[in-house]
Amino acid sequence: MHSKGDASSLKTGMIDFVAGCLGGVALVYVSQPMDTVKVKMQTFPGLYKGLVNCTMQTFKRDGIVRGLYAGTLPAVVANVAENSVLFAAYGACQQLVGRTVHKPNLTELSTLENATAGFLAAFFSSFTLCPTELIKCKLQALRETQSQAEATAGGKSRPTISSFGLVSQILRTEGVPGMFRGLTSTFAREMPGYFFFFGGYEMTREFFVKPGQTKDDIGALRTMVAGAVGGVALWTIIFPADVIKSRIQVYSMRASMTQVGLDIFRKEGVLAFYNGLLPTIVRTIPATAVLFVVYEYTKKTLTKLLE
Repeated sequence: MHSKGDASSLKTGMIDFVAGCLGGVALVYVSQPMDTVKVKMQTFPGLYKGLVNCTMQTFKRDGIVRGLYAGTLPAVVANVAENSVLFAAYGACQQLVGRTVHKPNLTELSTLENATAGFLAAFFSSFTLCPTELIKCKLQALRETQSQAEATAGGKSRPTISSFGLVSQILRTEGVPGMFRGLTSTFAREMPGYFFFFGGYEMTREFFVKPGQTKDDIGALRTMVAGAVGGVALWTIIFPADVIKSRIQVYSMRASMTQVGLDIFRKEGVLAFYNGLLPTIVRTIPATAVLFVVYEYTKKTLTKLLE
């Protein structure tokens, strides 16, 4: 299928892109409340006693739409941008890895080779993810950052700013580089993360394959389990880099990733790097399960339609 030349490669790339888009939208609506809780716990560790306490306080103060689903628009944009680019790049990087190891048929790629393709694909998706993730994190932690500013200045107001308002504010004060604050920590988070994400996913699919089956024949439920395994592997590995990225983006820090990491370690200890891990695991199991099922089945349907 992939050896029929450029037209076939372009078609495959477009199918991966569309399937990644739809998967990204599904993922946000499943995972956004727990993502908001994660960002709050990472950036304001002293304010909340734990997952339930943070969820209840956010719900009581700001409700569902402005509270738990804060930053949903940039999250949809971020996930559609990231997953469409990620899966299109993953397909292209699989072909590149396949050519390098002389395996033109991509189904023959090993778990390690697929994981390497994921590692390379994440480099490209980081450029789309970093600015949108920056806006999302700032919106999610808006109440806490505003409360701190008010405590300094005196006064109290309900925190409101739109995604577009925030973008224009950053562009006015910091220019385009301000939108890419945290890019290094995004690379450090995404590239090793997606090595384990795609590695865990492909290895679990491999595990479920019965004799005479291909990985595409394992069914929706097993695909969901494989997606969940990939998601848990991703977040467990990258969480410290994610905590550093959230701090840099929410506080608009100019310090390097290493400086911020050492500062957190000195002041708060090693466990601070795992603040918010529980809501992340709770969130990632259904979210990545849904992402991969939507991706795989969209891909299958579009491939049949465009044959």
